[in-house]
Amino acid sequence: MKLLIWPIPALLAWSSSWLIFAGLKHVGAPEWVGLTVATFWGGILTSLATTKMRRILILVGFPLSMWAASGALTMPPIGWLLLLGLIVVIYPRKAWKDAPLFPTPRRALRQLPEHITLLGGARILDAGSGLGDGLIALRDAYPRADLNGVEMSWPLRIISAIRCSFATIRQGDIWMVDWRSYDMVYMFQRPESMPRAIEKAEAEMRRGAWLVSLEFEAIGIVPSAIIYGKDSRPIWVYQLPFQRRG
Repeated sequence: MKLLIWPIPALLAWSSSWLIFAGLKHVGAPEWVGLTVATFWGGILTSLATTKMRRILILVGFPLSMWAASGALTMPPIGWLLLLGLIVVIYPRKAWKDAPLFPTPRRALRQLPEHITLLGGARILDAGSGLGDGLIALRDAYPRADLNGVEMSWPLRIISAIRCSFATIRQGDIWMVDWRSYDMVYMFQRPESMPRAIEKAEAEMRRGAWLVSLEFEAIGIVPSAIIYGKDSRPIWVYQLPFQRRG
């Protein structure tokens, strides 16, 4: 269902668990009963998630927030709801189908020039630039490149522009931006985003251009190179035109 795009299932589970807990406490039920019933309810709502990790997040969200609220943070339920509202502002609904905030390690892309030679002034796009960590890593690899970023969240775009004065960063949808003028598009998204990225790259990018994905493979496409950094996280390198397996 379209209305249950992530993270709506998590928001629904956490908020409703808190309402159940508060309701049982209001009618005089022991705290342990409220905690048990609310956690059980969260377990039922894990069926709304599509991956194992998301089901785990739904399940542990309420108990962790309960622990934090009763511990050192002493945060009331309304505080958690306000935090969820802040998440929605920072990470707008249109971006939920793509990656959450995945920062690129600063030196993760340092080996790219060994496999991709780009002339000075080559245009590189960080598709989903977040806080600017990917742009910082790209600058480390290609200090003479024309670096660009696009980010859906306006607060993150402002922060990244402050951190990355060397790059041009604009607010927008990575799927609406034209990729035709770029020599390389870098992504650190999700596995589910890769088929759409391949389709867009084939439709818009010129022959000889590059699509680079940190960690997540484009299934069915033969990579030009697979680079393993110090943390063993793979960098998948693809050059247009793509060669399909089989």
